[in-house]
Amino acid sequence: MLVLLPPSETKADGGDGPPLDLDSLSRPELTPTRRKLAEALVELSSDVPASLVALGITERQADEVTRNAALWTAPTMPGLHRYTGVLYDALDLKSFRKPALAKAESRLAVASALFGVVTGADRIPAYRLSGGNSLPSLGTLRSVWKPALEPVLRGIDGLVVDLRSGTYATLAKLRPDAVTVRVVTADAAGNRTTVSHFNKAYKGKLAAVLARAPREPSTVEQLLRVASRAGLTIERSGEYELELLTGD
Repeated sequence: MLVLLPPSETKADGGDGPPLDLDSLSRPELTPTRRKLAEALVELSSDVPASLVALGITERQADEVTRNAALWTAPTMPGLHRYTGVLYDALDLKSFRKPALAKAESRLAVASALFGVVTGADRIPAYRLSGGNSLPSLGTLRSVWKPALEPVLRGIDGLVVDLRSGTYATLAKLRPDAVTVRVVTADAAGNRTTVSHFNKAYKGKLAAVLARAPREPSTVEQLLRVASRAGLTIERSGEYELELLTGD
């Protein structure tokens, strides 16, 4: 099973690993595209105003450009620990003991505008690049990633659970049998609507449950049983579509 998470705009600082080594990352088929993007991002960082425009950030966030300038020299840390925010707070990796953490690093991966996809154990530096950005020298990230990333993601064996946000889902399609999850709320009449406020938190909770499961789910039915036993209200809404109900 592979659970594909969205990244976050915010990243943890620092790290205790060596500088970025693209050849050490999983899925080496993506190395040429990763290198092209990293080099373009570092080159762009020499022009702060242009970087702010391309990255869609303000002058108050100019330190993000400094991060990009240091891509090749900054310390690294495992991908699951690099990303922060609501989803990753709900995932709560700090509460995982070593056996559970090893499962998480194997079962969870993060979609990335810069690296395409990283496993939980892939060591990466802090950076700033979003799926909806365009780089002056390369164009949209969708045009860069789709031909390289889509064959890799569609070739993943076993159960795939897609928790990516819409922006990252457009960078590359998955197999038709990849499981998608919609976080919903129900009103008194039973009508369901997609939620935005709790979306990331509940996806983080689901990812934590799947990462910790003693036995790795290999079918949609097994996934439903694992999630339900953990106290999540989750139901099938299509052959490969699930709805995760919030309790709020």
